[in-house]
Amino acid sequence: MRKLIIATLVLLLPAVGFAAGGHVELEKADIDLNDQASLQRGAKYFVNYCMACHSLSHMRYSRMADDLGIDDKSLRENLLFGDAQPTDMMKNSMRPADGEVWFGTAVPDLTLVTRWRSPDWVYTYLKSYYADPSRPYGVNNVVFPLVGMPHVLGDLQGVQEAVVEEHEGHEPTIAGVKLAQPGALAPDEYDTMVRDITAFLTYAGEPSQMERRRMGIYVLLFLGLFFIVAFALKKEYWKDVH
Repeated sequence: MRKLIIATLVLLLPAVGFAAGGHVELEKADIDLNDQASLQRGAKYFVNYCMACHSLSHMRYSRMADDLGIDDKSLRENLLFGDAQPTDMMKNSMRPADGEVWFGTAVPDLTLVTRWRSPDWVYTYLKSYYADPSRPYGVNNVVFPLVGMPHVLGDLQGVQEAVVEEHEGHEPTIAGVKLAQPGALAPDEYDTMVRDITAFLTYAGEPSQMERRRMGIYVLLFLGLFFIVAFALKKEYWKDVH
């Protein structure tokens, strides 16, 4: 637990420093947790593009499949690799020490990333990489300056350049990014892909969220009905009291 807290603080430091120098306006993710197809696509993208480094150590494959309507055959053929089994947690084999060597810090588990950041932050972050030859992997990020993570979706999004604003008497700032070289996906297709990943990570952060919301409606209806019965009972008990 101590190592996890330290790793989280290390990851937050660049963002805190950047926030002191300016404000990044986050884009709205507009995810829909009722869109099962989007969540299924997000699960596929996460396993294929993100899970080589990041784990969801509190999520079990079988739980995910049940919640998202993924049958056992599709789960085994498309989402399980190596000797992974449906009852396993969604962990990878990367050691924390390897992450420190390759990326400068232990790679964080992403189970709760949309809860301690936000869905909008994750969505904007995945869209905000830009070319920066001074960085070890040749990229930087507007939302997370000096990021150690390479742009694993770069071939799909394409190459973006920073939009720099000059300020008289002050250091120039990065106002945003612009597409300089198209990738394999059109911009709207890439946005949809990133939205699907964000939706899946939002689900993973609280798998019972939709069930809790559905149950909440019935609880409120019950309380409303119980209030009527209790009020009528109170009137009946107190009608002869003067």
